[in-house]
Amino acid sequence: MKTRLRCSLLLIFALGALRLGAAPLPPIHVSADGRHFVQADGTPFFWLGDTAWTLFNHASPADVDVYLDDRKAKGFTVIQGCLAVWDFRNRRNPDGETPFTADNPTAINEAYYKNVDSIVAKANARGLRLAILPFWTKNTRAGPFADPAGMRTYCQFLAKRYAGQNFFWVLGGDTAGTDIQPVTDAEAEGLLAGAKEAGVAKLMITFHPTGRQSSSFWFQDRPWLDFNSIQSGHFINTTNFRIVAGDYAKTPVKPTLDTEPGYENITDRLVRDASAATAPRIQAVDVRRAAYLAVFAGAAGHTYGNGEVYEFYPGGAPRGNAGWHSTMEWHEALKLPASGQLQFLRALVESRPMLERIPDQSLLAGTISDRALERIEATRGSSGSYAFVYLPAGQTKVTVNTGQLSGASLTAWWFDPRTGNAAKLDTAPKTETREFTVSVADEKLPAAQADWVLVLDDAAKKFPAPGTRVAKSAAK
Repeated sequence: MKTRLRCSLLLIFALGALRLGAAPLPPIHVSADGRHFVQADGTPFFWLGDTAWTLFNHASPADVDVYLDDRKAKGFTVIQGCLAVWDFRNRRNPDGETPFTADNPTAINEAYYKNVDSIVAKANARGLRLAILPFWTKNTRAGPFADPAGMRTYCQFLAKRYAGQNFFWVLGGDTAGTDIQPVTDAEAEGLLAGAKEAGVAKLMITFHPTGRQSSSFWFQDRPWLDFNSIQSGHFINTTNFRIVAGDYAKTPVKPTLDTEPGYENITDRLVRDASAATAPRIQAVDVRRAAYLAVFAGAAGHTYGNGEVYEFYPGGAPRGNAGWHSTMEWHEALKLPASGQLQFLRALVESRPMLERIPDQSLLAGTISDRALERIEATRGSSGSYAFVYLPAGQTKVTVNTGQLSGASLTAWWFDPRTGNAAKLDTAPKTETREFTVSVADEKLPAAQADWVLVLDDAAKKFPAPGTRVAKSAAK
């Protein structure tokens, strides 16, 4: 009986892979300590996401290829998209279809999901994992899409169709959980029921909130919530490290990460009125700052975003909503510098024992600012074998309590978040404290755009230069 059941499930997955045109990627799990993600073989997985919210209905097949090739080349590991995005009622996909045949979540339009299948296959072929929102729930407080029973049915359909694809499932959609907990719980029930029907025992599920919020605010104790998702919001002066630290301290222990920080080239604080044309815009340094502060505060990864790219915006006249008064065409927006720079954060984290990494502000001597532009953030290996210290905006000196690290001697490096290059400072006997001065600063770079990472290694470990990939066995 067990043999027949196993063969039946293998046949289901084989047929699913045939329909989608590419084999699914192996599942991702939560690490044993509840802080990180790991692959099926137990090796670390770093979430480097990109928001492509409208991938499934705004992008043409050619657009999808260009976009995925670019993000693969830049080291992204996760693509975040929504199946029924905010304009699903009136904007059709390239096949001329919408997700539903009527204004009802149970009126599922099978034809729409053929395009979804194609995109899933393309992502799988490139080794890019998908984080899928079933429905963008912002401003949905009444009507058929606020009905728990209907949304449960819809999510059950999705999981039955795609459970074997090992997506990350993301409920919500720029929404506080306050008023939609019954709908959200029903969606989770539907996903789990559909997965069970498909013979899949486990899904990875989270919730996407609105600005300066985390899924933990409402759903921390829910068994279906596998990891926390933060939307820190679109601010130059980010506060995401505070929310990450708050999640890190909660029980039950779950991974957390900022899945919507400030988007590159979007207006600070999402200014949309006439003043947007001259309003400050979030620059590459602001994007890097949000990423390093969050990850060093304990996040299991980070997400990048750009307003023109997530809309696949064709350019032309300024758009007060989608482009926040930007005329940049999305192919040009793909080239913005921070989209290529965040891969260096991933490389840095992966170059040291990643599953040992913990936040530790006690490494820093002196007063620690709670303001983004002045905030120095520290993280280290739990054994003390290494430490990273992030200097966000032109700081040139930092004093570290080096006695907390292991080894008789420490090797010090300066790591450049703009280039991924590492310059060795020295190897010296360990002292209780030591002041470090940036010795590789570019004098042509304005101080406000100059961020650096100090890397300290137990010299006896003989780690490679920061940002160099380590063998899988060394990363465990």
